[in-house]
Amino acid sequence: MAMIITERASEELNKKIGDQKGYLKIQNVMEGLACGAGVPTLHFVPTRDETQDILFETNDRPVLLEKSKIIFFDDKDLKIDYSDSVNSFQLKSPQQIINGRMSFIMNNII
Repeated sequence: MAMIITERASEELNKKIGDQKGYLKIQNVMEGLACGAGVPTLHFVPTRDETQDILFETNDRPVLLEKSKIIFFDDKDLKIDYSDSVNSFQLKSPQQIINGRMSFIMNNII
C-alpha cells in the first residue's frame, strides 16, 4: 500500500498544524455505528504508539494507521486530498472515495 498527500491537502494541513510536532493518523471512529469498520477520520496526535500504529512515509509527512485497521485498506493506494467545494479533507483510493468529508481532529497537542 502506498499513501500520498495532495498539494492542496498539504496546504490545509500546514495551516492547521503549523510548526507543532506530532503525527497525522488515520483512525476509524466507531461511536454510534453498527458496522465494525468505522469511519476514517484524520487526527493529529502528539506521539506514535509503536505497538499499535504502522508508519507510512508519504510525499509530504508521515501518516500513522492502526495495525488492527490495516485490513480495511491493505489492497488500496490511499490519497489524502482536500476539497474546497465541501471544505473538507477526503480519503480516496483509485477505486473509490472512502470518506468524502473526513474530519480533522487535533488530539492533545501542547
